[in-house]
Amino acid sequence: MITFGSGYLYGISSNTNSTPRKFGTLQDVTFDFTFTTKELYGQQSFAVDVRRGEGKFTGKSKFANISGGLVNDIFFGQSATPGLILSAIGEAASIPTATLYTVTVVNAATFDTDLGVVYATNGIPFTKVAANPTTGQYSETSGVYSFAAADAGLPVLIDYLYTSATGGTRIALTNQIMGTTPTFMAIFTAHVGPKVATLKLNQCTSTKLAFATKLEDYAIPEMDFSIMVDSSNTLGVLSIAD
Repeated sequence: MITFGSGYLYGISSNTNSTPRKFGTLQDVTFDFTFTTKELYGQQSFAVDVRRGEGKFTGKSKFANISGGLVNDIFFGQSATPGLILSAIGEAASIPTATLYTVTVVNAATFDTDLGVVYATNGIPFTKVAANPTTGQYSETSGVYSFAAADAGLPVLIDYLYTSATGGTRIALTNQIMGTTPTFMAIFTAHVGPKVATLKLNQCTSTKLAFATKLEDYAIPEMDFSIMVDSSNTLGVLSIAD
């Protein structure tokens, strides 16, 4: 059969009753079978016999739609909980004209991490101090930003992180013992007209996850994985329409 397009790729964690994860907006998938070989030579230039040795089977996928469940189940295999860490970039505020000269950010109730303050008029950054700021300085406590009286009335832009209990997945990236290896079943399928090609791989482990951003372009994460035999000494099944 002739195939066209990227097809579809799914991963199912080896954990009991795992949710199948679809690699969203799939860009491309590559599978590579390679073998080491041993050549037997006589007096002439070319081998009189070649035999295969060790085999290696790897895959690579690029996809645009990023899922926290997929990344955790297929790559990290760690503890995941509902929720998000969100960012507020350039939140506009004005330093009050009267004491206490403090600004409480919009999401102070779930404030997580300060990312800095700049003057709104020229972009010059403030310097963070522990307390008692002077001109061009600020201090921060639980999302409450304090400024100097000399900067009263000036507009500022504040960057920070805050949390949400819903809307996504938070993955705890802990330092696991060497040898910890999350595994999953991979299924690739491609449709061209009435014909379908399917590759079902019983046991895989992801070896690389790359994520790069670029100005005026989409972020396309890339995941590499290695395929191994399962407990029945089987790689999987390849099904191709004639």
